Amino acid sequence: MAKKDTEVQDQSAASAKKNDAPRKKALVKNKKPNIFVRAGRKLKETFSELKRVTWPGFGKALKATGVVLVIVLVFMVIVTAINYGLLELLELMVNAGV
Repeated sequence: MAKKDTEVQDQSAASAKKNDAPRKKALVKNKKPNIFVRAGRKLKETFSELKRVTWPGFGKALKATGVVLVIVLVFMVIVTAINYGLLELLELMVNAGV
């Protein structure tokens, strides 16, 4: 009988150790580093990533900037024309009602 009691105690001790391990891991996992440590790590990762970027040449960047400016100007003209047209339409409706 003593042998069975020892086996039961060994099994319960083993299961208790198994149950403690996930709790300890959870405690360690939930503990976050200091805000300054995290910010420093993020900054270091950012600079590391920027070193790997393939940057466009000056000519290519200038050309892309020109394309963006032309597209913005085209849309500006379209929106201005629509705005002017709606304004004239509104004035006609207001004047017709008077």
